[in-house]
Amino acid sequence: MKELSIYIHWPFCKKKCPYCDFNSHVRNKIDSVKWLQSYLSEIDYFKDLISDRKITSIFFGGGTPSLMPPYIVEKIIDKLYSISKLNNVEISLEANPTSSENQKFKDFKAAGINRLSIGIQSLNQNDLEFLGREHSVSEAIETITIASSVFDNYSLDLIYSRPKQTAQEWVQELTKILEYSKDHISLYQLTIEKGTDFYSQYQKGKFIMPDQELSADIYEITNEILANNGLMRYEISNYAKAKKECKHNINYWKYNEYLGIGPGAHSRIKLNHNDVSAIMMIHNPEKWQDHVQKKQNGIQYKKTLSITEIATEYILMGLRLEKGIKFNDFKTKFVYDLNDFINQEKLDLYMKNKLLTYNNKNLTLTNRGKMLLNHISMELIKI
Repeated sequence: MKELSIYIHWPFCKKKCPYCDFNSHVRNKIDSVKWLQSYLSEIDYFKDLISDRKITSIFFGGGTPSLMPPYIVEKIIDKLYSISKLNNVEISLEANPTSSENQKFKDFKAAGINRLSIGIQSLNQNDLEFLGREHSVSEAIETITIASSVFDNYSLDLIYSRPKQTAQEWVQELTKILEYSKDHISLYQLTIEKGTDFYSQYQKGKFIMPDQELSADIYEITNEILANNGLMRYEISNYAKAKKECKHNINYWKYNEYLGIGPGAHSRIKLNHNDVSAIMMIHNPEKWQDHVQKKQNGIQYKKTLSITEIATEYILMGLRLEKGIKFNDFKTKFVYDLNDFINQEKLDLYMKNKLLTYNNKNLTLTNRGKMLLNHISMELIKI
């Protein structure tokens, strides 16, 4: 039986963080009953697809899904259980460190959540305020303490390479978070994305980002410290102890099938041996909901990807993994030879400069190459 990961998008936050370019929105009032009905309706629309596959992971993301009433989470999980066989499934939920959300942890576990992803972002109070976070350092630590008493499996998210941050300060912060981190940690370099508040502030010169050399130093230090603490990098921004990797995200990076439910969610569904269907849901929450009520789905567009588009996405996603890309996997999935889609001249150049390794079976970025991931990935693709 084919395997499938399912993503549920809750698009609401208490406040929009200035660095965030995700599909998140602030609303004064949310009709929870109506939202539950919309989720269940869209799941019903994909019932045949879901029943034909074995669900391997479910991920509630956002937005801030820990703002959801736990009964919505429970009803969604129950609905999926009624359609597909769920056995030993990783079911994750993203949470923020606020007292109102902490109180729900036991209810979320009772609803079926078995993995929590907590957005700590920083253990520096000034930087938390700069990042627009609503929690304090003490609240973050309290949240981790409560989460660890409820969940066996939880992950912590932090943002580094922040303005004015020194390598020494980051070492102290990382050392501190390791006192509370258990098996998994996600560390993201702060990037300035178009359309965010930070983008306009940065353009106006209101803050200065760390230079590339410092960011590279911080990344190298990070890898060393985490490895020494038994947390091995398995993806460019993710570290875990053995067998504690996030199954859901690995499914994305390995270009396996996933179904997105909710506003702005996207999917990759394999139709047959070579065809992949790309589905994108309507981004605006209210428009998505209206469309679901009328047509049982919130699909904005659906198209079949060309083999070139598939190969491009496969390379972009797979190079994020520590183990890189396996050429045989691509051929098994799509018949075609991945070599046909790679720019040999660029490949030779990056090998010569020790940015990647290639042995006709695997393609893997080196540590230096990982710092240039996006550039190298795009340059490698034959146009």
